[in-house]
Amino acid sequence: MTQTAIKTDASKKKTGGLAGIVAGETQISAAGGAHNLEYRGYSIYDLAEQATFEEVAYLLVYGELPKKAELEGYKNKLKAARDIPQSLKNMLELIPKEAHPMDVMRTATSFLGTIEPENDDNSQYAITDRLIAAYPAILVYWWHFAHTGKRHECVTGSGVAEHFLTLLHRDKPSDLHIRAMNVSLVLYAEHEFNASTFTARTITSTLSDFYSAVTGAIGALRGSLHGGANEAAMELLRKFKTAEDAQKGVKDMMAAKQLVMGFGHRVYSEADPRNRVIKEWSRRLCEDGGKQELFAVSEAIETLMWDEKHLFPNLDFYSASVYHMMKIPTAMFTPIFVMSRITGWAAHIFEQRENNKLIRPNAAYTGPATRDYKTLENR
Repeated sequence: MTQTAIKTDASKKKTGGLAGIVAGETQISAAGGAHNLEYRGYSIYDLAEQATFEEVAYLLVYGELPKKAELEGYKNKLKAARDIPQSLKNMLELIPKEAHPMDVMRTATSFLGTIEPENDDNSQYAITDRLIAAYPAILVYWWHFAHTGKRHECVTGSGVAEHFLTLLHRDKPSDLHIRAMNVSLVLYAEHEFNASTFTARTITSTLSDFYSAVTGAIGALRGSLHGGANEAAMELLRKFKTAEDAQKGVKDMMAAKQLVMGFGHRVYSEADPRNRVIKEWSRRLCEDGGKQELFAVSEAIETLMWDEKHLFPNLDFYSASVYHMMKIPTAMFTPIFVMSRITGWAAHIFEQRENNKLIRPNAAYTGPATRDYKTLENR
């Protein structure tokens, strides 16, 4: 078959973005249909309602929900690993405040890999626990120093959700905010072969180290079509004061063929099951904070997008207002995703390593047919 024929055949099969392609098997999570998402067989609804983030992290990393003693031991292990080395603090202090926090997370992960490398004495499980424990401090230490010049302690005695909010605000958060953050971390923890997870697995398949796989995953998550959508959603919500303004404004955006972030999903056809959970938390936090108009704007955009485009909100859309109501800077929204998703990334790195084969797909060539090389004088 000539390359011209190959080009013609390839043009008939659109496989952009690997849509509909099964790229492997996993025992970690199952996502699909209109209302389904499970972590290792457990419904996301049950986990969000009843489990702590630490329980879900243990489930993803170690394969089963922990017993009481196991959970206490795990929490204590994470607390003991929260502080970050002085050399890492020194490096964070060199990053300007204009940097995007996702760049901070990426750079800190890579740097930590040079001072605490993966080896026989520092296993993939130990590194996972270390990153889960240290990420809140890495993000917040840089943020405070970059914006105020002040150095703060990196350790508190609370769970991950409360720990992060306490470090950020330098004050104990409300029980409502602790619970909302906990639910958010649970919902973001894992989601099958998404772009960042597949990136981590691809890097892992080359027999690269753990930190390289996570650094690559952070790079993938940074994009607005993946993790960065929650930041874009908040920027959209900020534009409107009322539901009526929102509907008119978004209609104008659609007429101008502008992308409205936070809607639709490659896996789900009718709804994102995580949205049902996070939307209710958005409602609760907006009511508690006296910002019902923010929820009304969000719901108006949701209704319009469904009526006009048959697109539903994904987890990122209502997460934006949840984080905003907890007074979290918008630039931190995607790094929170990292703080949670490190659990899912780690589980997939482990799984890839257990039965590894280099991930190297083929490509359908669509370029010119075979050509003869001509010298400079004859071109």
